[in-house]
Amino acid sequence: MNHTPSQLNGLGIALVTPFLADGSVDYPALQRLVNYQIDNGVDFLVALGTTSEAPCLTIQEKADVCRCIVDTVQGRLPLVIGCGGNCTANVIDELTHTSLDDFCAVLSVAPFYNKPNQEGLYQHFRAIAQASPKPVILYNVPSRTGVNISAETTLKLATDCPNITAIKEASGNMEQIKAILAAKPQHFTVLSGDDALTLDMMREGASGVISVIGNALPRQFKHMLTLFKEGKETEAEAMNQRFHDLYKLLFADGNPAGIKALLHIMGYTQNTLRLPLTPIHLNIFEKMQLQVQRLQLM
Repeated sequence: MNHTPSQLNGLGIALVTPFLADGSVDYPALQRLVNYQIDNGVDFLVALGTTSEAPCLTIQEKADVCRCIVDTVQGRLPLVIGCGGNCTANVIDELTHTSLDDFCAVLSVAPFYNKPNQEGLYQHFRAIAQASPKPVILYNVPSRTGVNISAETTLKLATDCPNITAIKEASGNMEQIKAILAAKPQHFTVLSGDDALTLDMMREGASGVISVIGNALPRQFKHMLTLFKEGKETEAEAMNQRFHDLYKLLFADGNPAGIKALLHIMGYTQNTLRLPLTPIHLNIFEKMQLQVQRLQLM
């Protein structure tokens, strides 16, 4: 089944990469996780995003992880692939040497560490958009990259580059997000990159979220979004508030360490990460266990 970028709204999941205790990729666990998402009604999946620990995967492992996801999904919902970096030429090379046939869009994070100015960001994404055979979703997450894609730059890219069709906005800056939503072209979609701000962003006109917590709670998070879309904002906000403490715990020791701990507590994956990432501290893990019990998530 062919999917289009216009279907990328509602609940998307930034999939984790499960590992075995020896650090190798746990492909059976990845298959189970993908089916768990689909069975619980998510709208699309993102492979090799930040939450996947993609920087710690080999080129072969990236290809194998994508193949596992594609073979498990079997066209049942749209797929997005992460492809970004801080060297424009390398990103373009990866795009041209990666099979994108099974993906409807590319999620590309802002360049990290070398901190380009806004003109550099514009030229970087413009070059990627020109080279990409698939539509491009910008990913703005200043807390991780050290650089913010301004509203002006986002809107300029959305206007000048027809192949840039969306942004995953995780700046946490609601004034910036409002500015993008108020002036964006009609074809351009804004998705939340922050679970805790998803409802706030959707109130302003965002179309959905690329979620971390949804790895573990796809049914609950999808229900919250459905309530909101049905005009039941009070009920949706009540659900959102129930997860307030869990949101904080998930990111207290970094992502994806938090979501991997939650998945482990719920019995879906081992609590294994690759260096330089390590599991969350024991006191946070115990607090997370208490939240799982309080919210009756098992």
